Amino acid sequence: MIDLIQITHDPDFARRCDALDALRLWVDLERNGKAERQAGRNTFISTHTLADVGRVKAVLRRARLMVRVNPLNPDTDTEVNAVLAQGADLLMLPMFTEAWELQAFCAIVAGRAPVVALLETAGAFESLPEWIGTPGLEEVYVGLNDLHLSMGLHFMFEPLALGLVDTVARMTRAQGLRFGFGGIARLDEGLLPGRDVLAEHLRLGSRAVILSRTFHGSGNAGSFEDEVAALRSAEQALASRSAEQVQADRLRIAETIGQIASRMRHNGHG
Repeated sequence: MIDLIQITHDPDFARRCDALDALRLWVDLERNGKAERQAGRNTFISTHTLADVGRVKAVLRRARLMVRVNPLNPDTDTEVNAVLAQGADLLMLPMFTEAWELQAFCAIVAGRAPVVALLETAGAFESLPEWIGTPGLEEVYVGLNDLHLSMGLHFMFEPLALGLVDTVARMTRAQGLRFGFGGIARLDEGLLPGRDVLAEHLRLGSRAVILSRTFHGSGNAGSFEDEVAALRSAEQALASRSAEQVQADRLRIAETIGQIASRMRHNGHG
């Protein structure tokens, strides 16, 4: 069962998530450079605070709590200590470009919590062989939005169609680590429908995916629990595909991504 990652700082909602199987909570403290990178884009910029880590952690009985901290900086040691004191179960490092940054971060954490490497820059992808064996690393998560921008691509799922995510999946699994990527919309929503995204997660052996804002928001006619149940049902069905069906789906999805990317290039997006 794939971990479904829900970003929230609301303890009441976190408690609802905790009641479901294989939900992971995410409190997001990344600030440094975020507003500049995301300027003009309809992307999530968190207002979460350090105190939210403790508030969310206090209501959890089963789910693990992941906290994204700031990119490596002179205050990382202090931030890591503070986040761990609030009860974080996993620490995520964003926006690194070279192996030494992740290695330095893992040294600071020093085994006090598992580390999730957020691979979201071209540099992080290119240096993957240098850092994939870093002690303390538990999971590599591919952040498709920033990664496609860093690579000069036009659609966030292009790294998937180009086989780049396959490379990360293969190298991560070879190290015995967990792997996840991107975000997922509800099953029949999104430029690339959630059902197709889920199919690719299962093909690649992914263990984690972020739930989009559409799962829990004013535009959602159904309940969060119902939407998650529908996703789990689709996960079970997709897991029963034959090898031939998996391959046929891969080719069809790659073609769909290519068509979307081509339209976006033509229209001047990205």
